[in-house]
Amino acid sequence: MNIALILSGGTGARMGSDIPKQYIKIQERPIISYCIERLSHHKEIHGIQIVAHTQWHDLIKECLRAQDLSGKFRGFSQPGANRQLSILHGLEDIRLYARDADRILVHDAARPLLSKQMVSDCIEAAEGHDGAVPVLPMKDTVYRSEDGKTITALLNREQIFAGQAPEIFRLDAYYEANQRLLPEKILKINGSTEPAILAGMDIAMIPGDETNFKITTKADLKRFQKIMEASG
Repeated sequence: MNIALILSGGTGARMGSDIPKQYIKIQERPIISYCIERLSHHKEIHGIQIVAHTQWHDLIKECLRAQDLSGKFRGFSQPGANRQLSILHGLEDIRLYARDADRILVHDAARPLLSKQMVSDCIEAAEGHDGAVPVLPMKDTVYRSEDGKTITALLNREQIFAGQAPEIFRLDAYYEANQRLLPEKILKINGSTEPAILAGMDIAMIPGDETNFKITTKADLKRFQKIMEASG
């Protein structure tokens, strides 16, 4: 069984909006509704768990009524002090109804342009591995700086990749990987795949999709709006 864990607990502070970015309406739909639609309609996704603050549950339920036509929604989880603790809360709730060997597909509510093909590719790539993550190659020259002021070293960009979402993991191994980071190390985690790598899990890489960007700034929001207007 493949269960999608949608992360919608962020406050959107960098956006400078009155409401979190994932609830801003584009084409008369909250941004979160786009990934709900894609994941609920995918035949290889069997359940959906959503991390979100209680105050947004009613709005999300409206999106679910419109988009989750197969009734895959399983429940809400409460956000944590950071993104990774939010994931852990979701994992704890999912473990109440899922099996150890099931897979968890972690996706951000603020990545609305998730394609059906990307979901399929992640699921397929995870076969025979502990998980999989889509990545993008680095296009620019990459430097390392130890003080943030001067260049310390030039890095080989052919060996450096930018991670995207969704990321997919075997439930039992990924849950244990996160548990090992409690109580303090988990607060320093920035990416969903970090706990898996630290735990020595076997994670496959697949080509990412540049259109599957995360809405973080106002410029990102305008970019998504233009894409939706152009697509009709």
